[in-house]
Amino acid sequence: MKFSIKYKTALCLITTSLLTYSCKDILDITPPSSIIPEVYLNDESQLSAYALTRYSNLPNSDGAIPYDDGTDNAAGMGYSSLFTDGDYKVGEGGGSWDFSEIYEINYFLSDVLPKYKAGKIQGDKSLIDHAIGEMYFFRALEYYNRLVLLGDFPIVKTTLKDDLPALIEKSKRAPRSEVARFIVSDLDSAFFYMKEVAPDGKKNRMSKSVAQLMKSRVALYEATWLKNFKGTAFVPNGEGWPGATKDYNKNYQYPSGNIDSEIKWLLGQAMESADYVASRFQLVNNNGVISQDNGQANPYVDMFGADDMSSYNEILLWRDFDKGLGVQHNRLVNGGTSNQGVGITRGYVQSFVMKDGLPYYASNLYKGDNHHSKIMENRDDRIRLFLKIGGQRIIWNNIGQGTHGVPVEPLLPNIIDGSPMFRYNTGFTSRKYSTIGDHARYNNGQGDTGIPIFRAAEAYLNYIEASYELNNSIDGKADQYWRAIRQRANIDPDYNKTVQATNIAKEAELDWAAYSAGKMLSDKILYNIRRERRNEFLYEGFRLNDLRRWRSMDQLIAKKYHIEGFKLWNSDYSQKYIDAKYNFVYDGSSNANVSAPNKSDYLRPYEIMSTNRAFEGYGWHMAHYLNPIAIQHFNITSTNGGEYGDSPVYQNPYWPVVAGQPAIQ
Repeated sequence: MKFSIKYKTALCLITTSLLTYSCKDILDITPPSSIIPEVYLNDESQLSAYALTRYSNLPNSDGAIPYDDGTDNAAGMGYSSLFTDGDYKVGEGGGSWDFSEIYEINYFLSDVLPKYKAGKIQGDKSLIDHAIGEMYFFRALEYYNRLVLLGDFPIVKTTLKDDLPALIEKSKRAPRSEVARFIVSDLDSAFFYMKEVAPDGKKNRMSKSVAQLMKSRVALYEATWLKNFKGTAFVPNGEGWPGATKDYNKNYQYPSGNIDSEIKWLLGQAMESADYVASRFQLVNNNGVISQDNGQANPYVDMFGADDMSSYNEILLWRDFDKGLGVQHNRLVNGGTSNQGVGITRGYVQSFVMKDGLPYYASNLYKGDNHHSKIMENRDDRIRLFLKIGGQRIIWNNIGQGTHGVPVEPLLPNIIDGSPMFRYNTGFTSRKYSTIGDHARYNNGQGDTGIPIFRAAEAYLNYIEASYELNNSIDGKADQYWRAIRQRANIDPDYNKTVQATNIAKEAELDWAAYSAGKMLSDKILYNIRRERRNEFLYEGFRLNDLRRWRSMDQLIAKKYHIEGFKLWNSDYSQKYIDAKYNFVYDGSSNANVSAPNKSDYLRPYEIMSTNRAFEGYGWHMAHYLNPIAIQHFNITSTNGGEYGDSPVYQNPYWPVVAGQPAIQ
């Protein structure tokens, strides 16, 4: 089956909180109107259909490109409120404190598992098992999202009865280490029930390997979070941990005995599950070709925009779009123009090493950054293949039959256009998902190429990082996986050359991940593991979560960071813009359209108009590592007229319990 299957579970709307103004509203849950509860979820087709409706919740499954906007990798036309003063505030209602999807999954498990154990579910047992495994996976996914955004969170495994005191009791926040353990347990259950190979035969449904990859992601996230935030209010029993203000958490002990043992356990879990995947799936080959006409192909490039991704060994799960079914996306149009105004940053481009494996500042192959073609020459293929260069062909068949897309990349990036469709916000942009050179495919909102959801390269990187964090050395498997990733990028596979030539102080000028807890890293191997991960996931949405778990934004509190793009001033482009009669204004007024040369030779997209909240650069607040909990959820769980102290819920570190207010620190 494709993800596009339209089967409605038709659950009544559940409010965004575990508790609502009416207890009964929470508990009302209705199967499809044409099916009475007594005969619902009694056969495999119903179980599978219920599970398939959850696939739209998978990361990046909606077809939008996950740009990494709002990090040091990419910058859209609007700044991120995470990095400005006073713009990110506590909400009155809503937010990430949400149980609606968790409730629907618990409804399924609570109803199905007793019938399953009694042998009352009809159909192919292997497919019944698989659907159950999928539902465990989706509950794990929901809880992982809450772990990342909120940390401590209530663990609710069943549907709840219409009893207000019981519901308030269930609102108690479990320490994040317990949440992580719960997620790992659910992923173990998913692995147990799911098939080794996706039952549809095309990898549009999950498999055991997907559960293992997700487990490695979760375990690595939590292990590195605990390590980098150890002793702070962001981990259980750390100084100022708000969970300690509640009696139910006062005597908390980590499942492994202490935080260090918990970190080791999680890293072991991450290694084991990552190796399960990495040892089974080879990386897709890269032949170095940038397709410019018919007959030219590169499996590595084509993998990110193929119509059918089932033949790519590296792809573990992908979404199949279908124009005939009205299931479409806009990736081709965006990739064929300016990616909705989201540009790649200078810092990201310069993080890629040269083909000799050396950083740009240490290599004789580096030709400077006065032009896109120079900065890309002899570079890591992960940026050389995907960064657009003026004069490149993007589309070469059926020119004129599509409504959008640029057949030939313009020689001058359009850095002043007001439309996201055409604005090169940093001067750098990507062609990563624009791999079909047929203009007839470039119609707005009508893309039907596949979308990769999980790929095995992540398992390689998860193993490398987890094993090094645990053992402080590169073991044989990590060495094998690291060399494979670099070889595919057409750079010298000997990562030791990169490590030895790395100047972390130089890297720290452009790369936030050169820091943890406000201190520059001293470990060159660890830094280069982070670099490798950054380089592998261009426009795949990993960066912000990695920066969170590495605690790589504290340094912005003391010294703001200037988001920069390509070299505009004193470059090969400067005179060409003049010749093309571009009217650049850089006085900081409302008429300004580029940043001033006395600020930097490099375009600073948020430092054009002085009224921009990020005009002085990106800063940080410690509170922003986690989302605030909206005030509604404290009021609902209070039994004393909405008093905060009466609620079992506690606010996240350094956020006030007042709606409309920014972080305390």
